[in-house]
This record gives sequence, structure tokens and C-alpha cells, in this order.
Amino acid sequence: MSSPDVSVRTTIRRPAEDVWRAVADPSRIVSWSPEASGVRVEATGVLPVGAVFSGSNRNGLFRWSTTCRVIESTPGEAFAFDVSFQGMAVSRWRYALSRSDDGTDAACTVEEQWWDRRGLPMKVMGIVGTGVADRAAHNERTMRATLDALRAELEAAPD
Repeated sequence: MSSPDVSVRTTIRRPAEDVWRAVADPSRIVSWSPEASGVRVEATGVLPVGAVFSGSNRNGLFRWSTTCRVIESTPGEAFAFDVSFQGMAVSRWRYALSRSDDGTDAACTVEEQWWDRRGLPMKVMGIVGTGVADRAAHNERTMRATLDALRAELEAAPD
């Protein structure tokens, strides 16, 4: 896999397995992400490879929905999904987990990664449909906010 177009990381004082269970349940992202506004999925909880869900998003007055397919779901290690709109590739999102620098299991580093998979027509549609001209810069800001909220929620949770 090529390097992501945007990558943001943080350390969370929780075991990687706990963080993975959170990010591998897409319905939870709505509480962390400033852009996600809804997730529709048949099953609840952690999703396996091949599962499909719909994501609803917002940016100010702009609203849009996408289809997502889980492509990686490895406990304690990674969760990833591909995003499409009306059958056209949009992006790939991945959460990669690793032990924190102190080498203990009490904390982990989570890296949120984003690949832009849009062709020119989707890039133009994206600007018109989402109100975002610089998607990479926008995603870097929202990814930082997402990881900050994820960390705050998980670190406040009882053991």
C-alpha cells in the first residue's frame, strides 16, 4: 500500500485492543468526528472484513452520504475501509495501532490515515458537493479533532 495522503497520530492511555474495538465500530465515529453525522449499518459493534455501511457527513450547510466497505479488521492492530460515492472511488481510511513508545500494553499509538482515491470528476464533484476545496488540509484538521475526541472518551472510560 502506498503512503497515505494524510496521516495523524496520537497516544491513548488504553490497550490497543480497547482502541481497536472503538474504531472498528463505525457507528461510534459520529461522537468523535466533526464531519461524520451518521452511520447506517446492519450489525452493531466491531465490523468484519467485507461488511458494508453507509456514512452521512456534513460541512456547514453541505450534506452527503457515501458507501463504505471494510477491507481490514485485525484485532488490536488495524481497521480500514474504502469509501465510494455512486460506485466511484473516493478514499480509503485506516486506523493503525501500535504499542506506545514506553513498550507497555497500558497505552497505544493510533494513527488515522487517509488516501485520496478520487479521479478528476470526483474531485470536482467533491468541491461542489462538500464545500471543501483542499480536502487534504481539511481532513488533517478533522482527523486531529477526531483523535483528540477519541482519546478523551477512551481515557475517561473506566478500566
